[in-house]
Amino acid sequence: MAGKATCKAALQEACGLEVNPARPLLGIVSRLVEQKGLDLLHGVMPWLMGETDAQLVILGTGQPEWQDRFLQQAARHRDRVAVTIGFDAGLAQRIYAGSDLFLMPSRFEPCGLGQLIALRYGSVPVVRATGGLVDTVREAPDGNGFVFHPYDPGAFRDALWRALQCYRDSAAWDPMRERGMREDHSWGTAARQYAGVYARARQLIGRA
Repeated sequence: MAGKATCKAALQEACGLEVNPARPLLGIVSRLVEQKGLDLLHGVMPWLMGETDAQLVILGTGQPEWQDRFLQQAARHRDRVAVTIGFDAGLAQRIYAGSDLFLMPSRFEPCGLGQLIALRYGSVPVVRATGGLVDTVREAPDGNGFVFHPYDPGAFRDALWRALQCYRDSAAWDPMRERGMREDHSWGTAARQYAGVYARARQLIGRA
């Protein structure tokens, strides 16, 4: 975690946001399409901008209507919201490294890599309980992130509120980040799990 504050300050500066270590910085690296829960994010923007001090950085490309809606948010909240339309691998890495929270409110997500990369970089994921997201992100007591269930702006807002409250509590926040960074989601681990499933299947077949 030694470099996290430096990465955050660099990202804030590069995106034209206030360089302030106390402000929670939320990141999104995503295709800007309906699947990714952008309607939920758009639905909580008035609350996020009006009742919290969070900053938001978005990188992605996709459906023109969603690109335009979030570009309008960036124009309306220049000191709080930064949106880059396009694909930029370097900026994506900087968002993972510099953000405090990584948002994936997906309608559906068969696998999901963003939350795994975020965990490795110490950016705590806030996800909807679907597909690979609910398989890899857990809440308290041994949580590595924040999860909401109904596909609803209110449920998403509540999860964000829990995350922002936790951010203010270093006794809970620091261990959560560390748990996420220690997790091993490599192919080596997945291969051992697959081998275990195969071995159990052979045992069951042998008993038949």
